[in-house]
Amino acid sequence: MPTAAATEGDGLDEAVTIGVSIHVPEPYGSLVQDARAGHGDPQARSIPTHVTLLPPTETRTGFLPVVERHLRAVAAAQRPFRMLLQGSGTFRPVSPVVFIRVEEGAQECRVLEAEVRSGPLARELAFPYHPHVTVAHGVPEPALDAAYEAARGFRAVFEVAEFVLSRFGADAVWRPCSAFRFGAG
Repeated sequence: MPTAAATEGDGLDEAVTIGVSIHVPEPYGSLVQDARAGHGDPQARSIPTHVTLLPPTETRTGFLPVVERHLRAVAAAQRPFRMLLQGSGTFRPVSPVVFIRVEEGAQECRVLEAEVRSGPLARELAFPYHPHVTVAHGVPEPALDAAYEAARGFRAVFEVAEFVLSRFGADAVWRPCSAFRFGAG
C-alpha cells in the first residue's frame, strides 16, 4: 500500500490508513448509501458517500500532525464551489465500479486532489484521478448494470466548503476525524 512519509521517532506510533475526501451532504449521502446497499455492495455502510481527494494511504499516527498542518494550508487557500452530481458512469472493464458523475466542480476537485496529494502526502496513483461518487463496487455484473441504470436519473447540487480527513478502522469502517474548511486561516 502507498505510504505517506513517516517521522523519525521511538517506533511506538502505529500504522494507520487515512484518506481525504469531499463528503456528499444529506439527504444525498444517505440516498447513495441506500442505493449501494440495494445493489449488494458490501462496503455501502462502511464508507461515507464522498468524492475522493486522497485514496487510502498508509502512514504513522506520529505523522498525523504534519498531515493535518498540510491539509489546513491546502484548505486555507481554497474557495467554496458548487458541485453538481448527475448521471452515471463506469470504470468497466478496467475496474468493476459504477459511479455518479461530477458534472460541475470536477476541475475544482482536480486542483484540490493535486494540492492534497503533494508535500507530505505525495504519492503515485494506480489510476489517473477522475472525480466521482461510487454507487457500486465489486458486485456481480448484473448488479453493476442495474446500478448504472438507476444512477442515470440521480441529481444533486450543493456547495463544497470543506474536505475531510478520515481513518480506516480495525472494523473496516471509514470514520471522519477532521474537517478542513476552505479559506480558514
